[in-house]
Amino acid sequence: MSPRRAQGAESRSSALASSLGLDERRFALPGERRFVRAIEDGLDLVEGVLHEELSFADQLADASGRYLLEAGGKRVRPVLALLTAQLGQGATAEVVRAAAAIEITHLASLYHDDVMDEAALRRGVPSAHTVYGNPIAIITGDLLFARASRMIADLGLDALRMQADTFERLCLGQLHEMAGPAEGADPIDHYLQVLSDKTGSLIATAAESGVRFSGADPMHIDAVRRYGERVGIAFQLVDDVIDLTDARETTGKAPGTDLLAGVPTMPLLLLRRQAETDPDAARLVARIDAATAGASETAEPAERARREEALLAAVAELRAHDVAAQTIAEARRWAEAAVAALGTLPAGPVRRALTEFAERVVERDA
Repeated sequence: MSPRRAQGAESRSSALASSLGLDERRFALPGERRFVRAIEDGLDLVEGVLHEELSFADQLADASGRYLLEAGGKRVRPVLALLTAQLGQGATAEVVRAAAAIEITHLASLYHDDVMDEAALRRGVPSAHTVYGNPIAIITGDLLFARASRMIADLGLDALRMQADTFERLCLGQLHEMAGPAEGADPIDHYLQVLSDKTGSLIATAAESGVRFSGADPMHIDAVRRYGERVGIAFQLVDDVIDLTDARETTGKAPGTDLLAGVPTMPLLLLRRQAETDPDAARLVARIDAATAGASETAEPAERARREEALLAAVAELRAHDVAAQTIAEARRWAEAAVAALGTLPAGPVRRALTEFAERVVERDA
């Protein structure tokens, strides 16, 4: 890594650690400051591996493969791997490689998600499929999955099996999201299982990797996996509410982006349930459905503008509705359950940092 890139990565890792609740104001004792610095140093190493592994000799693959990496991101999964690694020998070469491979797996899933959701923006930039077209975006996602699998294979058969099991759950989560709940199934229970598979599984694998590849006591794996799965559900539930806010100045995303793409979210699912007995809720559901029905097939600019205006008004009402607060309360319950899973971990900065992390997930607004 060049000195300039290294300096940029160091600054970025410090900002990331701080944004996730890992800063010297919260961890002020000398030993705690060393702990935070170890996470930041580990993030620098992960960032270097990410840029190295997503550099391809093929010009097109190099450009498309690094497109979303260079757009930024929270690096939630590498942070969790580096945190749990402090239960062992810290950011070993194996931990860093696993953390980078997990982040690449996450990046790969974003290429595919944006094609399926017809998303126009990702991380404040035009989504990859709008720049390169659907076929190249899909193949780029496949390429990144292949690269992540090769990296994990270097860590042994057990690691490869862990990655394969996680990939299977990612695919099942996406499949079940698209298919919707089976007849007679509870839509909210179905949605929570989708979140567990699509989001929780990879975060849980990140937390496990920190333990597995740092030489930590393997008895901690079950606790950190349960923590990661639950915190992943909380993370996505908060995202559901964030989708209702106007983030155009920070990410370029208009409010209601997921709703417009037909992606089910907890506030709307709760509203639909409430609409069974509440006429006001039923009227709001009808307005949202009318604004989003066939939106992607609507080519006329005037009609698209009318639908967008109607959706923005409905989304503003949904954001102010009590179902948004209910979604945050549900996220908080999952975050609290995640913290409860840590009961078998030793007291110290790791357990405290994971607790702070779960709390920050619910508090965040972007």
